[in-house]
Amino acid sequence: MRTRIGTQLILGAGLVTALTIGVLAVLILRANEAALVSELKLGADQLSETIKSSTHYDMLENRRFNLQRQIANLGRQDGIEAVRVFNKEGTIVFSSEPSEIGKTVDKRAEACYVCHATGRPLEKPSTQARARVFQAADRHRVLGIINPIQNQPGCAADCHAHRPGDRVLGVLDVTLSLAGVDDSIALGRWRMVGLAAAAILASAAILWWLNRRLVLRPVEALAEGTRRVAAGDLATPIPVTARHELGDLARAFNDMTGRLADAQRQLTQADKLASLGRLAAGVAHEINNPLTGVLTNASFQLNRAPEGSELRQDLEVVVRETKRCREIVRGLLDFARQTPPSRKPVDLNEVVRRALKITLQSLTLHHVSLELELAPEPPEAPADANQLQQVVVNLLVNARDAVADGGRIRVATRVARDRERGFAEIVVEDDGCGIPQADLPHLFEPFFTTKGTHGTGLGLAITWGIVEAHGGTIDVASDEGKGSRFTVRLPLPAADRELEPAGATPGEERRT
Repeated sequence: MRTRIGTQLILGAGLVTALTIGVLAVLILRANEAALVSELKLGADQLSETIKSSTHYDMLENRRFNLQRQIANLGRQDGIEAVRVFNKEGTIVFSSEPSEIGKTVDKRAEACYVCHATGRPLEKPSTQARARVFQAADRHRVLGIINPIQNQPGCAADCHAHRPGDRVLGVLDVTLSLAGVDDSIALGRWRMVGLAAAAILASAAILWWLNRRLVLRPVEALAEGTRRVAAGDLATPIPVTARHELGDLARAFNDMTGRLADAQRQLTQADKLASLGRLAAGVAHEINNPLTGVLTNASFQLNRAPEGSELRQDLEVVVRETKRCREIVRGLLDFARQTPPSRKPVDLNEVVRRALKITLQSLTLHHVSLELELAPEPPEAPADANQLQQVVVNLLVNARDAVADGGRIRVATRVARDRERGFAEIVVEDDGCGIPQADLPHLFEPFFTTKGTHGTGLGLAITWGIVEAHGGTIDVASDEGKGSRFTVRLPLPAADRELEPAGATPGEERRT
């Protein structure tokens, strides 16, 4: 059965948390119980010392009735199970339970074993050694502590009941009920269980929230993105909300889909260009000769037609449209005859100047203002100078057609850097009508034009093919009604990539 990664993480983390909290709870309970019993042992030892002190003179003067009465009164106090005095033979001589007086206990019993475990009575055992915890007949726990009664000089001198050489005269045994302590321990145990359960639930809730926020949502976004890519959608990016490795993965995924989309567009464009090239070669071959014949005969008839006649007007239309068809065929031939570029270091500033000489007269007739911002140190890129000149001419002609009379065109060259790579750039910018956003994706497609009947739609397709063959890119930025900017980027050789971007010197030339 398929289990989500978030569920597995929560279950694993919850199990570890539960085990950790459970072990800590057990250790805390045991430590608390041990500390509580240790305090009770100290309290019982102090109680036994108090009893010894209060009964000292009755023992010294052998006032047995008073001594028994005191022990009986002490045995009736809350929490005290019994108070007994043993002689050194193990016989109970005084007890809070009178029925026990005169009985002899086994030296291996709880009250005697500690002192007699080594075969001879211990004179001063430690407090912890003298205390013991055991179960009474009704199964509740009891704390007992024994306190040896030491022989003193006054004892042998006053009562003459013991020899001066005896070290231990007897034992005082006090037993205390632990029922109240056990109730407190049980209550603390249940409280600890409740706190542990609350801590586990709180930890699980926090883990669920963190897992949902930090893992599940980014993973779901990545999964949805991969499904979109599998379906062919390369345009919708994954939202990047995480600031950790999954966020880096989402950014890398978006970068990958962007590169795939670019590669797909390039492949589509290359396929279109290749198909169009094959078609152009065939069409141009079949059409060019008949078209030349039609144009020649129509021109001959036009020269013979009377001025102002209806026949002359019809022939002018035939000649004009035939010439237009010839231009389309010529564009097809130029497109079909594209050859691999012959690369060698080219001065981009000189390429721009040569292209301007070709288009300068047309720009002057349209009263277009031209601004040049050429790099002071001419960038040299390995390229085919004639093909690059064709690129710049095509861009200038398009810019001229986009601007109105009195418009402005800016041409710039510069060196730029992108991700440790150096590029030489040629920028052609105008303040004309701009390009609608809906047309931008189709701008470099063959026969797509925004000029209506005034264009063939091959100029930018040829430009794109030339730039692509040089390993470069061409970018378009346009605001409808404000103008357009075309940026051609050509990779520089490795030696030139270390150069810092060179600034442009505005206004090297300005023509009107």
